Amino acid sequence: MKFIIHGATLSRTLNSMSSLISSNNVIPIIENYLFELDSNVLTITATDMETMASVKIELQDAEQTGKTKVCIPAKELNALIAQLTSYPLTILVNEDYSVDVITNDGRYNFNGIEPDDYPKMSEINDANTSIVSSTTIVNGVKKAVLATSNAKDDSRPQMSGIFFEFTEKGLTIVGTDSRKLVRFRNTRYATQDIKSFILPKKSVSLLEKMLSSINEEIEVKIENNMQNIAFYFDNYHLTCRLIEGKYPQYEQAIPQERPNKLVVNTSALMSSLRRVSIFVNTATMQVRLVLSDKKMVIQAEDSEYGKKGRDEIACDYVGEPMEIGVNIDYLKNMVGNVETENICFELSRPERPCVILPYEEEAEQTADESLLMLVMPVLLID
Repeated sequence: MKFIIHGATLSRTLNSMSSLISSNNVIPIIENYLFELDSNVLTITATDMETMASVKIELQDAEQTGKTKVCIPAKELNALIAQLTSYPLTILVNEDYSVDVITNDGRYNFNGIEPDDYPKMSEINDANTSIVSSTTIVNGVKKAVLATSNAKDDSRPQMSGIFFEFTEKGLTIVGTDSRKLVRFRNTRYATQDIKSFILPKKSVSLLEKMLSSINEEIEVKIENNMQNIAFYFDNYHLTCRLIEGKYPQYEQAIPQERPNKLVVNTSALMSSLRRVSIFVNTATMQVRLVLSDKKMVIQAEDSEYGKKGRDEIACDYVGEPMEIGVNIDYLKNMVGNVETENICFELSRPERPCVILPYEEEAEQTADESLLMLVMPVLLID
């Protein structure tokens, strides 16, 4: 095969799937990209055996002669193309699978690999099908991923994934690690045909990155069965294995009675948390929230190093005076998720979860979307 492609186009494409490439001594062929040329359409594929992504690029100048499929070492190709984003490139695959990348001023050669052993895309048999907007998926997973467990726990693999659930309430996207929780919901996708699945965190991050690279809202077709899922959008095709098992009953963690309500400016709260975080004990990461009628006091102390910090913020609070301890990193992540000018805290008791919401009156323009976040309290240490 021989074709011409601009370096910037090829670089964007490779960057969109480069997270799938890593060293693999067991299956070394997946350290390569698979290039396939069919007429004037170039397909580039990458996989880590759990997730596979392919992108189709329509070319203006291509010759389907000789070898039309080849595996190219990803590490070296990524490094080279990153330096050639300002140039049109001619790429030539020779009969011995060697690959030439040619510019006006240079010629670079790789030893390609015969592609016959490269993994194939999984077929989704007996699939459920859904159509969801790219904006909904990006908005949901960006928020839910912050509450997902980073640690690999073989006893609870579900906690390391993002939960998608279609019900009569709409599409709900959830992330939790049992200490914090994010629930994003869009009511436009309400359905009586209830279905759900758990996506691996790495696959979710790749999906979000690909969708965010497209500068317009598009439809995403989703096909899934019990084991696998596929996403089709624009010129992308992404498949991955689903996490098996039952997702935690997250709704049971959300207190239904939350009589104590606080409203505070979002940016003022975030600024305060950043200042006070300088003084937290790095072992506990504990911060104390003292809530009363017109003010919210945020305190942190590290007695080992003899430092303490205290900030006071004006707020509207309706409820019993209360002190609650929370992990400051979790709280900053939740506050950073809120896009409204003000943020609402709803609480029942100091030992019960703290529910965090965008201020309802300011979120009315996106009435079909709702966001609920939850942080578990920590034991206050005097």
